[in-house]
Amino acid sequence: MNPTLAIYKRELKSYFATPLAYIFIVIFLALSKALTFYLGGFYERGQADLQPFFNFHPWLYLFLIPAVGMRLWSEERKSGTIELLLTLPVTMWQAVLGKFLAAWSFIAIALAGTFPIWITVNYLGNPDNGVILASYLGSLLMAGAFLAIGACLSACTRNQVIAFILTVVVCFLMLLAGFPLVLDLASSVLPQFLVDAISQLSFLTHFAAIAKGVIDLRDLLFFLLTIGFWLYACAVVIDLKKAD
Repeated sequence: MNPTLAIYKRELKSYFATPLAYIFIVIFLALSKALTFYLGGFYERGQADLQPFFNFHPWLYLFLIPAVGMRLWSEERKSGTIELLLTLPVTMWQAVLGKFLAAWSFIAIALAGTFPIWITVNYLGNPDNGVILASYLGSLLMAGAFLAIGACLSACTRNQVIAFILTVVVCFLMLLAGFPLVLDLASSVLPQFLVDAISQLSFLTHFAAIAKGVIDLRDLLFFLLTIGFWLYACAVVIDLKKAD
């Protein structure tokens, strides 16, 4: 069996071996519905779409995804099983990719659990399902980017709480990069090309573009390259700290 696939199956199975996975899914689904139908003003808007639902995803992910990512490598380092894992006939990249894909699949399962909301909006009206499908794709890619950051920072420490806090801070900065207030402050001290570069680092900017139903290759590449960069950094960190 392919080592990546073997690690993937082992890790994905481990998520459902404890009640924590089910608690995470229940919390995610409950918050998604509450934020969409109550705080999001779904009924007051009078429009059959899922814009309120997806508008809250970046902020839900800001705390829920780090909770998933914090255990990826810090737990392995704390228990000492990382040495055992790396002595197996598996490369560093296969280990990193297998664990990441398992966690990403777990998040995808939680996201798929929101399909009743999609059914509800179709029952109430005639939404543009192409836009909704694109928004789901963008949400999954953004979740992967959050998770890749969490995986890298999890590899930096044995303490899961520290890994969680670091991930929240870094992801928050990635979200803030697209805020007008941040860009206005940056433009007062930085040249315009740097301000434009900062705005292009924002998860919100790229997710909002995809959530409009416009699947631009540049937005897809941004998330995929972000995932690739942080996973590469994760492999480097593990290689440097495996002897600690």
